[in-house]
Amino acid sequence: MAATSPESSLSSFSTTAYTPSTTAYTPSTTTQAISSSGFNFPTYTSFPPFYTLQPNLTTRTHQLELWSTLISSYCAYYRIFRLSLSSLPTDLFSNANIHRSLKPGDVRTVLDHMSKPENGPRIDWIPSTTRNEQSSSCYVYWKTPGEWADALHGWVDETGQKGTVLTVYELREGDAVRSKEWRDMDEGMLRKVLNVLVKRGKAQIFGQEENAGVKFF
Repeated sequence: MAATSPESSLSSFSTTAYTPSTTAYTPSTTTQAISSSGFNFPTYTSFPPFYTLQPNLTTRTHQLELWSTLISSYCAYYRIFRLSLSSLPTDLFSNANIHRSLKPGDVRTVLDHMSKPENGPRIDWIPSTTRNEQSSSCYVYWKTPGEWADALHGWVDETGQKGTVLTVYELREGDAVRSKEWRDMDEGMLRKVLNVLVKRGKAQIFGQEENAGVKFF
């Protein structure tokens, strides 16, 4: 029987389709491995070629889409708002059971793919504080800034806080938001969300840092 090439196997591997959109990702319903804390890894993560970027462009495009879906679903499950290349979740980019892992350079390639406007974008590289240094961390948009803005403004409306000034700290860590998905969101990402509301004319920001005030309309 003729051997099946890694590329053809990967390109034909059955999985939930990925479609870039403005809505949040939903984890794949086809799963195999379950992490110790409960995340269901899709079956394609047990396939060795998945951890090597394929040279064929069609196959690679499909592969990058699978990685995009996995990263978004994983971060949504664990409520991860920011990834750093220096401290990535070990089980996200490797599979100890098959002794495979995605190379650091290929991780950046995957994230670059997710950062393209035509693919969401699903991540946003955070500019480095060092001049001429490549960014090494990014925000992960398992919900878009617009979706987070809708959720935040909806909560303000429901709780009767329009016209009230709330601090960035209260919006991230206050007792009133403990049950909300955006709790403990990275401050830089929350400011991007708030800027969406500012552009919509639904919020105004006063001051800087966590003590900055936000008035909602």
